[in-house]
Amino acid sequence: MKLLVTGGAGFIGANFIRRILQEHPDWEITNLDKLTYAGNLENLKDIEGQPGYHFVKGDISDRKLIDKLLGQGFEVIVNFAAESHVDRSILDASPFIETNVKGTQVLLEGAKKHGIRRFIQVSTDEVYGSIDSGGFTEQSTLSPSSPYSASKAAADLLCLAYFKTHHLPVIITRCTNNLGPYQFPEKLIPLAITNALEDKPIPVYGDGLNIRDWIFVSDHCRALDVVIRKGKPGEIYNVGGGNEKTNLEIIRKLLELLNKPQSLIQFVSDRPAHDRRYALDCTRISTELGWKPAYSFEKALSVTVDWYLKNEPWWRSIKSGDYARYYEEMYLKR
Repeated sequence: MKLLVTGGAGFIGANFIRRILQEHPDWEITNLDKLTYAGNLENLKDIEGQPGYHFVKGDISDRKLIDKLLGQGFEVIVNFAAESHVDRSILDASPFIETNVKGTQVLLEGAKKHGIRRFIQVSTDEVYGSIDSGGFTEQSTLSPSSPYSASKAAADLLCLAYFKTHHLPVIITRCTNNLGPYQFPEKLIPLAITNALEDKPIPVYGDGLNIRDWIFVSDHCRALDVVIRKGKPGEIYNVGGGNEKTNLEIIRKLLELLNKPQSLIQFVSDRPAHDRRYALDCTRISTELGWKPAYSFEKALSVTVDWYLKNEPWWRSIKSGDYARYYEEMYLKR
């Protein structure tokens, strides 16, 4: 099978590529990535030069590039490429519209023209908004709260429209919060780990009691593998780990694991329109495709912490320079 993976130099995309090459050595992957701030070829340095892996630097919004690439006989597109940080979308939504909405539309047009057999749109649970109890199903109404989640919801609706109008074989996955190796340190868990290791304050929005469901990135990638092979075109599959935790609970646990003082926690002004709780009902992917998460939250967190401890040069290089200035502006001045 020949796959075009967009955004493959990011956190989830890089883990996905590594898994596919290991589990399906006869598959061929081309990784298209714009290499914006969160795209990092160091995430895939160990597989450079492997047979079946190719990298192309480029933008999914570039129609000529997409048309040229898709003319090379790809069967599957897996679209990870996205601006994904809520805080950045609050500061400036325009890159999110350009990449998440326009870029997805360009890919859909290319897929239609070149007869792609499967188009996997990697989305997020945030498109549903907040829920007080229970979990969202795939039929739940979309109610995004941030410019980021609104842009992902728009992309999802475009995908479904292309399925209905053009019979394009689109499948959407909506996943909960991921943790694991290679996650950019603006996200909660790697930010908390790396700040703790540097004895720096760990910012916590509001009261820290916002709830998220967490899944180990390898479980998410395994779900995507199953969806590529067994998923039904036109369907949406929720993907979750069944590990609901408050942000404060996670940070306290990380400080215990790292033997760092709880005094590093620094409460900051809450994020605008901060959703209180995300939760998914993942019955469909479990019953129809036979997928279930393999990692407990405790195991996933332990593996993640161990990876950051062993890969200090990776995250230190990221947290220097421009990102350090962004961090100060976004969190410490609030």
